[in-house]
Amino acid sequence: MHTYEQPDNLVAMIEDSIARYPDNPLFGTKDATGVYRWLSYRQVGERIDHLRAGLRQLGVAAGDAVGVICGNRTEWALAAFATFGLGARFIPMYEKELVQTWKYIINDGAIKVLLVATEEIAGRIEAFRHETPALEHLLVIDSNNAAGMSALEQRGAEQSVASIRPAPSDIAVLIYTSGTTGKPKGVLLSHGNFTSNFLAGRRCLPQLSQHSRSLSILPWAHSFGQTGELYVFTSLGGSIGFMENITTLVEDIVQVQPTVLVAVPRVFNKIHDGILAKVEEVGGLTRKLFHLALGWAAEKRRRQQLGRLDVFTAAKARLADRLVFAKIRERFGGRLEFGVSGSATMNAAITHFFTDLGIPVYDCYGLTETSPAVTMNGPLANRVGSVGRPIEQVRVVIDRSLSGTDSDEGEIVVHGPNVMQGYHNNPQATREVLTPDGGLGTGDQGRLDADGFLFITGRIKEQYKLENGKYVFPAALEEAIKLLPWVENVMIHGEGRPFNICLLVPDFPALERAGLVSQGTSPGPLSAPVRERIAVAVIEHLKGNFGGHEIPRKFLVLEQPFALDNGTLTQTLKLKRKAVLQMFGGAIEALYSGPEITLPATGESSRY
Repeated sequence: MHTYEQPDNLVAMIEDSIARYPDNPLFGTKDATGVYRWLSYRQVGERIDHLRAGLRQLGVAAGDAVGVICGNRTEWALAAFATFGLGARFIPMYEKELVQTWKYIINDGAIKVLLVATEEIAGRIEAFRHETPALEHLLVIDSNNAAGMSALEQRGAEQSVASIRPAPSDIAVLIYTSGTTGKPKGVLLSHGNFTSNFLAGRRCLPQLSQHSRSLSILPWAHSFGQTGELYVFTSLGGSIGFMENITTLVEDIVQVQPTVLVAVPRVFNKIHDGILAKVEEVGGLTRKLFHLALGWAAEKRRRQQLGRLDVFTAAKARLADRLVFAKIRERFGGRLEFGVSGSATMNAAITHFFTDLGIPVYDCYGLTETSPAVTMNGPLANRVGSVGRPIEQVRVVIDRSLSGTDSDEGEIVVHGPNVMQGYHNNPQATREVLTPDGGLGTGDQGRLDADGFLFITGRIKEQYKLENGKYVFPAALEEAIKLLPWVENVMIHGEGRPFNICLLVPDFPALERAGLVSQGTSPGPLSAPVRERIAVAVIEHLKGNFGGHEIPRKFLVLEQPFALDNGTLTQTLKLKRKAVLQMFGGAIEALYSGPEITLPATGESSRY
């Protein structure tokens, strides 16, 4: 049994914050004129009370399920906290999702009331509603009629309903994993799972306070965004501005003025590439000064690590910050203090870049099944290349029995109050991952160093052997290749084969900037010389960091991207490897069976 500190449920958490910080801004949304408008904690609290009473009028009670299909917005949070206050469970879904996935989740979760963003989504639900017997009410958020969410709030305002304080063991949220194979699994997360997780996570980042602000990028339908942003910031009295969409990210950052960015490595990689591209575009003295400043900052960082920082080096770094880096930080709203990154380990070079810029990015690690944080870096304990130390009350064990190696690496097993209650309606899958002593087998491979920092080295279920018996961890290769600014996405394949191949999706505008294609080249078939240059560049990029058996020998440069729409990516933008292999199976077989050519300057054989 776990001992939970207060607050031990999400209802107490939000109500305590509303009472403590009534006039603090909470949610900021861009209006039709492009200006952000903010709701205070008091205003949000009133709407939660009204919606809770409205849901009660619809018959929602303890143990029932309320679902939502919408992106991050005020109404998402209102629906969640109103549901929690009735002792019910909340089931979020993505707007960009396959209809059959919606139908499966609605039925498996026995959703009683469903809130959806638009009339268009409601129409798609209505088309199969006769197949969802548990669904009693369908409400549209962006609607002013009687079937809209605002109307339900108005009805609830007429007759209040007191909130319930759930027990830590009560289920708060049912998150369905996007599933790289098979049907999605419903992860049962309790109030105690979430509260223990955000309380421990906050202690790793002591600079967080009621004045902290986030620009919301990650979907709350996933546990990283939900816990790491929504619950962390609301528990502190902080504020969250909603990004309009990814194309408005730069202008939204300037308006919202976040102090923290919670994102995944790909977002930080894109910001890094954007800064470098802008510097190269301006050129001249600006370019020279930027790279000089980077050098001074890197020198300071290296000397600090060795304990040999001198006055002259420190002075140069201060000058670099004043002349260059402060101006760059102004482009991020001028208040950005740090970033938090999850989903995959940040490349060390990118981490150092942001540190030198004055915006350190801290790597963390977790899973939906662990609510999600397991380990975190932070200002008090940070080791670049690792994903940090276990957070409070969480213990990590390395099980070497399944790793397939004789090293200190093994499967990461997690123990603590963050571990899920199980998979909904799926006892077999639950037994497969939960150990007899309550630990969770993550399926990830890693190692702990002498100081307790965790390093992720692969995914046990995704690792494979080549024909020669040598192991390959494709994710590590893929993350390294995606650091090339002109690579949009990539997949490595080679299980049971004589060598690896690389399926690569190029970023065409970035290919132009890199000089790999001529100006004005649109997405489509690339010439053999261009494909050859891409392959050579990837191989040269990997040399020295990976074994010869790991480096791909053949390349398939794709015109079609991996995407949600074609079923090759999950909602968290992870590869569905099986789907990719099915889609490009013929081309992959042709690579292995076709004739080989020799790549110039490498001696490697390949075929395009």
